[in-house]
Amino acid sequence: MNRDPFGDEIQMPDIRIPRPPMGLVRILALLIVLLAFVLSAVFTVSPEEIGVVMRFGKFTRTTEPGLHARLPFGIETVRKVPVQRQLKQEFGFRTVSSAGRAGPTQYSKQGLSGESLMLTGDLNAADVEWVVQYRIVDAYKYLFRVRDVTSTFRAMAEAVMRQVVGDRTVNEVLTVGRQEVADLAGRHLQELCDQYETGIQIDQVVLQDVNPPEPVKPSFNEVNTAQQEKERLINEAQSEYNRVIPRARGEAQQVISEAEGYALERVNVARGDSARFVALYEAYRQAPDVTRKRIYLETLGEILPRVPNKVLVDDDLRSVLPLLDLKAKKGDN
Repeated sequence: MNRDPFGDEIQMPDIRIPRPPMGLVRILALLIVLLAFVLSAVFTVSPEEIGVVMRFGKFTRTTEPGLHARLPFGIETVRKVPVQRQLKQEFGFRTVSSAGRAGPTQYSKQGLSGESLMLTGDLNAADVEWVVQYRIVDAYKYLFRVRDVTSTFRAMAEAVMRQVVGDRTVNEVLTVGRQEVADLAGRHLQELCDQYETGIQIDQVVLQDVNPPEPVKPSFNEVNTAQQEKERLINEAQSEYNRVIPRARGEAQQVISEAEGYALERVNVARGDSARFVALYEAYRQAPDVTRKRIYLETLGEILPRVPNKVLVDDDLRSVLPLLDLKAKKGDN
């Protein structure tokens, strides 16, 4: 009995709640069981995925995109693998937010220096950030051949990149050899994926950013500046060399050609003179008097035109004074 604030007893009415009929309860229970059966027996696979059906954890079959059925209540389970989607793994950084209305893409490197800091072949350090883009081409191998395939794949990618970077100098990794490093790392990583049967196909390895470590970056920049200045001076010297040396070689070749021409001319002239002398000697041997007289006349024919005053003296003349005009002016004939 309950009492009011004044101490009087309050009589409570006897209210009985009616119970539902047993048939309705059974119907509701049957509907719940049927709904649970349908929900656990039917599943859908997206267009870019493939379904891997397992019965009590053992692989049984794969399903294509669409609506499919399975044994209900956990007898068969399905794992969906995105075989048509390009996936990626980031090393040395993480994408915090993609480009959109909020602004450009934002990245974070906090606590990830262990992934990106590497030692090059010339014992220098480099901060290498890269991305591996890949696809899943075999869902069965991806799920069942390797335990924790994601961690294994990241470990393989990091090991391959460190090996490739360790075989090259820091200048190659930072400048001209970046594409070669990325291509070679992609090939080696694909070989490992095939060897471990991961079911992964490598599409591309991209070196996102390669820099010297922050503590040594100022010194590294100074070294780069000095190397660029060295290359500039070498190029200028090579340009001057290419300008002067060919000209000097041309002038030397010209002098050599002129000397060879002069030597050939002198030899030919000497040979002609000797041949003429021999021919003259042969003629002289055959007719000495005639040849001697002809030579004398030819010689006079060459000399007399150059003599300004000519005096012909008879052999019988005893004195030449009456014939010479000693008072003649210089230059008169």
